[in-house]
Amino acid sequence: MSARLRVPSNITLLALPPKCPELNPAENLWQFMRDNWLSNRIFKSYEDILDHCCFAWNKLVAQPWRIMSIGLRDWAHAS
Repeated sequence: MSARLRVPSNITLLALPPKCPELNPAENLWQFMRDNWLSNRIFKSYEDILDHCCFAWNKLVAQPWRIMSIGLRDWAHAS
C-alpha cells in the first residue's frame, strides 16, 4: 500500500493474501462466465472468441443482481 494513500476514518482496509483469486470478486465473475457461457467450446477464430466473450459479458451485465450475489463477501460485512 502506498504511504501517500489517505484512508478515511470510516473505511477499514482488509489486506488480501497473495495468490488468492477466490477472494477477488472479478475472478469470481470470470469464473462464472466461463462456467456458464464460455466453456466446452471450440472457437473458430480470434474474432469468434471476442464475440463469445462480448456475448457473455453483455448477458452478465444485464443481470446486476447476479453480479452482486457473486461479488458478495459475508466476511467483509461482519462486525
